[in-house]
Amino acid sequence: MPTITDDLFASPPAAFTASPIRVGIGGWTFAPWRKNFYPDGLVQRRELEYASRHLRAIEINGTFYKAQTPKVYAKWAAETPDDFVFSLKAPKNITEGRQLAEATSGAKRFINGGLAEFGARLGPILWQLPPSRAFDQDDLNVFLDSLPRELNGRPLRHVIEVRHDSFLCPAYLQLAREQCVATVFTDSTKYPSMADITGDFIYARLMRSESTIGTGYPSGALDEWTKRAGLWADGGDPADLPHVDEPAPQAKKRDVFVFFISSAKERNPAAAMAMQKRVDAA
Repeated sequence: MPTITDDLFASPPAAFTASPIRVGIGGWTFAPWRKNFYPDGLVQRRELEYASRHLRAIEINGTFYKAQTPKVYAKWAAETPDDFVFSLKAPKNITEGRQLAEATSGAKRFINGGLAEFGARLGPILWQLPPSRAFDQDDLNVFLDSLPRELNGRPLRHVIEVRHDSFLCPAYLQLAREQCVATVFTDSTKYPSMADITGDFIYARLMRSESTIGTGYPSGALDEWTKRAGLWADGGDPADLPHVDEPAPQAKKRDVFVFFISSAKERNPAAAMAMQKRVDAA
């Protein structure tokens, strides 16, 4: 177990920040991480500071349950390095209502309710749809069409996570591509999983970490995800992942976000750091 020293909070080296591939975790507050990720004696209020210097991105899950205040967002931003990026999961009271078309004002309130405080640290906004929400082309189109595409002059990036099999269809892909909204690649046996590229960046949520493996994933699996992330970043589309349509033709370089989420959550920081190390060495 590491002990607390000043170098644990140093900014990452230049080579660490250069890659367009960011590997991270969901949240930064989880009691078991105090036994295998955070060093002995680290007070809880410094956990974000520590995590953001060992990872390149964090998906904020707390906003799924409740949007925070501008003051809180500003505090989180101030505790992280300049090159760090947050993604935020939008509140469920927006995505789980009767119709998405009725939630457009709520979506705008969330975005305009302080997210500007993140500045350049604001990454993708994740709109996670519940398993009960089937694909409704007209309803989804109204919602996506209403989403602000910039905030204080900075472009916004939106990503949809679908959890109903009805989205596994060409009509959804066409709509998402027309709206230039990314679709989560969910590496899960529980939810529909499609690697079809619909936006100008990639967002993957990997959900197969194992508690019996120190790095969450076997070394070979981390090698494979590193190769896929590199292919995504270079404008490619891994043909070995499940697709609704044919893999996309070669495109321009992209930003890539990979998050190790849920499953054996206690192993996810180790998985993220092990993959980021591979990415940066490639």
